[in-house]
Amino acid sequence: MRAHPAGPLHGAFAPPPSAGMPPADLGALDEQVWPRSARRVDGELHLGGKPVTELARTHGTPLFVLDEGDFRGRAADFATAFDGADVHYASKAFLCGQVARWIADDGLHLDACSGNELAVALAAGFPAERIALHGNNKSLVELQLAVDAGIGHVVVDSFDEIDRLVPMALARMEAGGSPVSVLIRTTVGIEAHTHEFIATAHEDQKFGFSLATGDALTAAVRVIREPALHLAGLHSHIGSQIFDTAGFEAAAHRVVGLLGQVHQATGEVLEELNLGGGFGIAYLPDDDPVTPHDVAERLRTVVAAECAALDLPVPRLAVEPGRAIAGPGTVTLYEIGTIKPVRLGSGGQGAPQVRNYVSVDGGMSDNIRTALYDASYTCVLANRTSDAPPALCRVVGKHCESGDVLVRDLWLPSDVQPGDLLAVAATGAYCWSMASNYNYLLKPPVVAVRDGAATEIVRRQTLLDVFALDAVLAGRPAPSPAIDQPAPEHPVGARS
Repeated sequence: MRAHPAGPLHGAFAPPPSAGMPPADLGALDEQVWPRSARRVDGELHLGGKPVTELARTHGTPLFVLDEGDFRGRAADFATAFDGADVHYASKAFLCGQVARWIADDGLHLDACSGNELAVALAAGFPAERIALHGNNKSLVELQLAVDAGIGHVVVDSFDEIDRLVPMALARMEAGGSPVSVLIRTTVGIEAHTHEFIATAHEDQKFGFSLATGDALTAAVRVIREPALHLAGLHSHIGSQIFDTAGFEAAAHRVVGLLGQVHQATGEVLEELNLGGGFGIAYLPDDDPVTPHDVAERLRTVVAAECAALDLPVPRLAVEPGRAIAGPGTVTLYEIGTIKPVRLGSGGQGAPQVRNYVSVDGGMSDNIRTALYDASYTCVLANRTSDAPPALCRVVGKHCESGDVLVRDLWLPSDVQPGDLLAVAATGAYCWSMASNYNYLLKPPVVAVRDGAATEIVRRQTLLDVFALDAVLAGRPAPSPAIDQPAPEHPVGARS
């Protein structure tokens, strides 16, 4: 069900708040939700050894703060758990030049979902042979870039794509190159228990070849019969933000079954099985994601058993943990502006029920996920702690949309005020990647922190960047630098 973006209100009376009862400590940092380096020091949130007030004064707000140790530590956790398999970082979660270099240095592979993601990775020096290109509608230009760069795999998604790819692959072979290595993306009919917009393996959707209709087998046979293409294996992806491994296990069972069908039809033994990603993370303290070790152990067990039953060798496994690597280690810092108490009606014994709308200096332009997916987040007062009693709050952005909500319902100290800093946890995946210039707000910078040092890895967008794309405004100065970039002396988060 989809609700009104501003939230439910029935007969002028609000239902009980979805925030539940106030926690004992409004400033607590749950270790599952917050970056591994997150600490309170004299009441102030520190990330990577840096106080958030210093980060906000130096870089302005909104600001994405990425804990490098957390990011790379989670990448290492997956590499260790899936030792002997290929761990592909899903670049759609968050990609920039520095992230591409971290992933390359740490020995992981990388998935690109567009020609431009591929171009970013290649420009950063990422090894082409460790890149796979996804996408349901790859253009001729994108496919040619992949072929010319010699990437590891093209994940084929349609018969049209095979038609586009074959002439390029033939031209490469005629020039003395090798066949283009591909995976067949298979729609296995497993609908993950997640939001309908991010469940991607049920039949009625745009990705992949259906296993149920036989299209997946037909595509595999066709690729095998094309001398300029090499069918390296199969690919499956069942959705995102999944906590239960049962869906992955069921998908593995069905994809291995397709390996058997391909072997029976052609005699080919495929060497790779990519089971995709979708591993969930903790956005809220009650979330309970599986560990890399648990999911690796269960997938290996299922694949080994299914291959044994079909008398097939176990293929090399691959997985794509994008969100699970990038998501937990990044926090978004905002400055509070307007606070508006809104009376919702009478609570118990006629007492008025009030929700405080806490407005911050960003919003759906830097985090569309609450509005798009009904995503849930938590946040804390970051520049200080408070002993004030809890107040029911809704954290909203500054956009001209009633659905511009960042955190729908939560408890904050009742003395929060303009100038305070809020930190929203677990914003490392899809927030910066999906950011926009709605209402001409500017994309925030990304600052990596580690061991007390802060490095800007993506700079803040400026109005001049935006003007440069406008046929009338290109080359004109911005009317006011205060609108374009917070002044260094701006007292953001200064209250203590």
